[in-house]
Amino acid sequence: MVTVDFKKLGIKPGYKILDIGCGQGRHTASAFRYKRAFVMGADLNFSDLCKARDRLMFHKYAGEYDEGQWGLSVSDITHLPFKDHFFDIVICSEVLEHIPDDKKAASELVRVLKKGGKLVVSVPRYLPEKICWSLSDDYFLVNQGHIRIYKKKAMQALLENAGVRTWASHYAHSIHTPYWWLRCLSGPTRNDVKLVNLYKRFLDWDTLQQPRISHFLDRLLNPLIGKSVVFYTRKE
Repeated sequence: MVTVDFKKLGIKPGYKILDIGCGQGRHTASAFRYKRAFVMGADLNFSDLCKARDRLMFHKYAGEYDEGQWGLSVSDITHLPFKDHFFDIVICSEVLEHIPDDKKAASELVRVLKKGGKLVVSVPRYLPEKICWSLSDDYFLVNQGHIRIYKKKAMQALLENAGVRTWASHYAHSIHTPYWWLRCLSGPTRNDVKLVNLYKRFLDWDTLQQPRISHFLDRLLNPLIGKSVVFYTRKE
């Protein structure tokens, strides 16, 4: 499930791209498809980085990559082990809602970004996330420790105070929102609820097959119940 719209980023051959909080490498792998890209995936979870490595190796052997390089790093977003002004693009998807010191994290994202470079950040959207928290006290535990809910203006202010300016935004993953509502209603730690499991199978199928009808439905509903909000910013 890719949240970032890469077509907006104008990626050129040889760009250096950081995917911080990369998890199992969904955005890392997508970025590596660009010609001669240097892509670094970073995360604190070593097990997820191993799965990201396997994903990258699979796509490489499938012949999907063109003369690029990739690396993986166990990294803390509040103390990134990279030089100032190094990356052309930094991607941070569904991470900041987990971080106690989000101001420090935002400043690190901007520090490692080149002047004129692009920072893309996504976080859970306020209303769908608020409903999840209202439906279940356990939701934040199964969703890897969400500690805050961002309103759109507050998220934009956090990023712009760190030294970037927003030039675009959009909502994403509306068809995922009912799944989380159903899961919260039935108990987010349970794995034996048939309706929830069926919906999960549908989402997995949709991710693999990418049918036009669900893509159209997702875009239609995103302004109303999009699960995530995505910010596209530029370092001045």
